[in-house]
Amino acid sequence: MQTAKDYLHVFLDMGDALLNSGAEIFRVEDTLNRMGYACGATHMNVFVITSSIVITMEFPGDGARTQTRRIHECGGNDFTKLEQLNDLSRRFCSHPVSAAELRNEFEKINANRPKPLWKLLGSVLAASSFALFYGGTIPDAITAGVAAILIWSIQKYLRPVCMNEVTFQFAASFLTGCAICGFTLLCPFLHMDKIMIGDIMLLIPGIPITNAVRDVLTGDTISGIMRFIEAMLWAGCLAFGFLSAFWIVGKVW
Repeated sequence: MQTAKDYLHVFLDMGDALLNSGAEIFRVEDTLNRMGYACGATHMNVFVITSSIVITMEFPGDGARTQTRRIHECGGNDFTKLEQLNDLSRRFCSHPVSAAELRNEFEKINANRPKPLWKLLGSVLAASSFALFYGGTIPDAITAGVAAILIWSIQKYLRPVCMNEVTFQFAASFLTGCAICGFTLLCPFLHMDKIMIGDIMLLIPGIPITNAVRDVLTGDTISGIMRFIEAMLWAGCLAFGFLSAFWIVGKVW
């Protein structure tokens, strides 16, 4: 007979993965609630904020059990994994399986990682397209694409050693801004503002801002405010990094 103890850890892992894939608070709470009742729980209480998940489950004759998970990273944007986790939750609610089987299915999904080259290609195309869209020339778009390669490299190699997302946003925007300023000083026909607009789009915390608004609208006010403050802090560091690069390189040259 399955107990709350069997399911709690895998439910916490799924909630953690959903948050890190870009899910809003309501989606995480609703998914875990539905899965809990589907596996036979008589009572489910799920509380989620951007930094913590608390789940209380009660099975007949087993009493209530509560587990808490501290979320250290939140605000990713792996929509492929998000869709796979949603599909897994729907299949589980329709045809419940044991905790071990659910764990195996979850681990298969969680092991998938986006292919770096596809992410690189997407970054180059996005930066170049935005530069053109906002009035840049073909050379501006090519330069924005080159700077996007730098951003991809920074995300891949510098992010793991940064203490938090705030320091990463500043470092990434500053280094990218220095590179763009250098390109425009070497090639005066380039338009610095168009190139920066194209590349800044890769770093803007759009999903956290969107989810913050959705959280507030669905009644998760605390989480929405936390997300919004965090996203505004990231955006401020992003702007300060580009501004610092522009000021320092301008002074040097």
